[in-house]
Amino acid sequence: MKNSATRREFMRRTAGLSLAGAAAPWTLNLAAVSQAAAQTADDYKALVCIFLSGGNDFANTVIPFDTAGYGEYAAIRPTLATPQTSLIGLNSINAPDGRRYALAPQLTTSPSTSALTLKSLADLFNGGQLGVLLNIGTLVRPTTKAQYRAKSVALPPKLFSHNDQTSFWQSSRPEGGTVGWGGSMADLIASGNGNSTFSCMSVSGNAVFLAGSSTVQYQVSSSGAVAVNNIARSNSLNPRLYNSTAAARALKEMVTGYGGANLLEKEYTRVVARSIVAEESLRQALGEQLVTAFGSVDSQGNAIANPLANQLKMVARTIEARSGLGAKRQVFFVSLGGFDLHDDLLQRHPLLLQQVNDAMSQFYAATVELGVENQVTTFTASDFGRTAISNGDGSDHGWGSHHFVMGGAVKGRTLFGTPPVLANNGPDDVGQGRLLPSTSVDQLAATLATWFGVSGADLPRVVPSINNYSQKDLGLFL
Repeated sequence: MKNSATRREFMRRTAGLSLAGAAAPWTLNLAAVSQAAAQTADDYKALVCIFLSGGNDFANTVIPFDTAGYGEYAAIRPTLATPQTSLIGLNSINAPDGRRYALAPQLTTSPSTSALTLKSLADLFNGGQLGVLLNIGTLVRPTTKAQYRAKSVALPPKLFSHNDQTSFWQSSRPEGGTVGWGGSMADLIASGNGNSTFSCMSVSGNAVFLAGSSTVQYQVSSSGAVAVNNIARSNSLNPRLYNSTAAARALKEMVTGYGGANLLEKEYTRVVARSIVAEESLRQALGEQLVTAFGSVDSQGNAIANPLANQLKMVARTIEARSGLGAKRQVFFVSLGGFDLHDDLLQRHPLLLQQVNDAMSQFYAATVELGVENQVTTFTASDFGRTAISNGDGSDHGWGSHHFVMGGAVKGRTLFGTPPVLANNGPDDVGQGRLLPSTSVDQLAATLATWFGVSGADLPRVVPSINNYSQKDLGLFL
């Protein structure tokens, strides 16, 4: 009976929350109620998802470097292949199937900042802080090419669709899913996580990845917490409404003081009140930050604009403020758009990769500066990979892709997974060089959740399909 009562109370509260969510901006939607299993956290850990929106071109990001592999790559995309003379092979500790790889030249250039010279992604790989995930993508269960053709196993819905595959990457659910695996992790550790308001934070708008059953994501901008305009605050930074602080105080009383019986109005009032408190807490905790690793400059010392670096700087500032926020476990989401390169791939893709390289390099340096490099794991994700075959000037929507996982706890210098064969109608090609993934996003999610502190028994609550896989841990960590 106790469990039934708890379930009824959870449903009642989350129903009220959903009503408030329909009426309130997501930045105000902080009425999260924790009825999660108790997963205590005695230390600090953070996961950071970098989403490359549009579908990153895997083949020109992680490039075959051995003779046979480069030959396959150059043959399948003769007009798009990066010249082998511009590549430097990665110093990996393994060579699955005898294959070696190199990173795109833009990922081998060390960015310079006004403060110090940093390491490139290739440097981080060779130094043991970065691993490469080979041919990973959305799956429901392990799938062979024959099963795919026969449609004899369940497949992700609407393959090659941006919206659907973005949703499935972030939640293992079709478009319209309301719970992501990052938010589900936060659900499970909420009761031992201090201030759960800051468990899931996005610096890139609403992301289903961060949505839990009871945890609600808190959105910030690259500049910090988003304030409710013209609302009086508890400190000296009191804004004016109609040039009057009294009017600002009156507005605050109006939007936070409702005590009537209307469920929607009452819940909306609670949401606004909590959002004001949260904004004050974050702004005060951020204060004057010490992180110095950010701020790329060119050879003349001019600042280089990098929206991804700006988002990751905000993540670093929040991690630095973790004690003031009372957070022991945090999940972050940032993103960079522009990867849907059906044309101009050779011109536009290198510029995007340079931004990724510089931003991730600076962020890792910031975690070192803060002394949390072993406690923060960063990984890349994308809607899908792209076709290995060119459409003339670019590549089209694909499936499997290569990705990065970065951090001091990561088993670096390692190629995780199975190298794909790049061949038209080859064993790993379901059409036009679309890779059939050999590793599932579900397996990555389960591996990251285990490192984060989720128990094996609770993994299905994070990844509903994880029991379809015999290998639930990819061995990413030392």
